[in-house]
Amino acid sequence: MLEAILEWDRETFIYLNGLGIERYDAFWSAVTNFNHWIPLLALFIFLFFRQFQTKKALAVLGTVLFLALFITTLTDLTKEAVARIRPNNNEEINTLIRIVKSPTDFSFFSGHAASSFSITTLVFLFLRREIRWSWLFYIWPILFAMSRIYVGVHYPIDIIVGALVGIASAVFIHLLYKQLIVPCLGLDHL
Repeated sequence: MLEAILEWDRETFIYLNGLGIERYDAFWSAVTNFNHWIPLLALFIFLFFRQFQTKKALAVLGTVLFLALFITTLTDLTKEAVARIRPNNNEEINTLIRIVKSPTDFSFFSGHAASSFSITTLVFLFLRREIRWSWLFYIWPILFAMSRIYVGVHYPIDIIVGALVGIASAVFIHLLYKQLIVPCLGLDHL
């Protein structure tokens, strides 16, 4: 069963990665670069302080920062424990794929997918009642995660598991926020 899943993962990756077109490499390289998303993160911070009183905005921002640290640590520990070789470093397929980036660390699960889906989900949970269009924030993690297949550094399962871990982590941290932070600071319930 596991071998069949991994075979599907390899074949799907090769197919999706092969859809890439060289003239779009610069676009997808920019999309996959975390630094290009800093303005969106700044927008999130702006929206926190616009929608909430300062004390609540600081608590929400602190919770998001805690989640970012949590998901980064979880991702790094999992990558080292699983030690799955990235497609760009896999000698069985790296001659069959387009490689735009060449990181040397491990692949499972995608830190880009986990971090972007976790932050987006937590921001969505905080702002969904104040901003009706907050679901549009999910454009970021979808593009961010897709870029990892395009540039040749993650298999689809890396992306799927990373996204699911990110979403689950955000829901868990949001629950902790409601159970611990809100009562301790005397904040309005979200």
